[in-house]
Amino acid sequence: MTNASSAKLRESLLSLQDPDPVEMINPDSSYPVLLVCEHAGQAIPQKLGNLGLSDEDLQRHIAWDIGAASVTRKLADMLGTPALLQRYSRLVIDCNRPPAAPDSSPAVSDHIPVPGNQDLSEEERRQRVREIFSPFNRAVAQALDSGTIQIVLSIHSYTPYLNGEHRPWTMGLLFRQDRKTSELLRDYVMLHHSNIHIGMNQPYQIEDASDWFVPHHGEARGLPHSLIEIRNNEIADEAGQDKWAQLLRPVIHHLLKEV
Repeated sequence: MTNASSAKLRESLLSLQDPDPVEMINPDSSYPVLLVCEHAGQAIPQKLGNLGLSDEDLQRHIAWDIGAASVTRKLADMLGTPALLQRYSRLVIDCNRPPAAPDSSPAVSDHIPVPGNQDLSEEERRQRVREIFSPFNRAVAQALDSGTIQIVLSIHSYTPYLNGEHRPWTMGLLFRQDRKTSELLRDYVMLHHSNIHIGMNQPYQIEDASDWFVPHHGEARGLPHSLIEIRNNEIADEAGQDKWAQLLRPVIHHLLKEV
């Protein structure tokens, strides 16, 4: 590789016209719960174009967690709690995956090829880690290391169908070592909303090879934590987002009293 080629690869991925990967809400809040939303955004760095995908594909669940950002913002506003949202599409880099995971920047997502992620060089992958993944997760770590946070919750959404299989749960709670926090969340929701079908470690399970938030932010600090998944047809519009933020607000208040 020539010096010119090396210099080109070392150029920044993000330009001055691209948004910062980190959106922080209520940074000066003393409320002891941190909300995290790793798949909040749909932004793609200008240098990557549209990753070779159609506008329709970029609106689908493969590109972001539909409704999760709005629920997180509404909850943060209702509670006055700090929240951190990640602005870039999960197709650029998934900030809830270890950077070495094969689907960190997926070449195919839900059977849809992603042309802009084909045959990425190691430097191109490192660039996405360096400029998007690391700043966001560093912001989460700094918030958790401040000493004011007692609970950390990650807000996600999932598609009702994947690979032809129906996912019947209305919401899922993901955990590994910290079962108590998710069970408290489940029990309070079911007490007041018996029609909600909650899956424990559904529709996903936590593994070191495929997950980041639970192992690296929750378990590593011994903080009470849970990853909250909401089926995205429940929160695809503002009415649903309002409903779920209103539903989760007393749940979080209750959780603070119990952990």
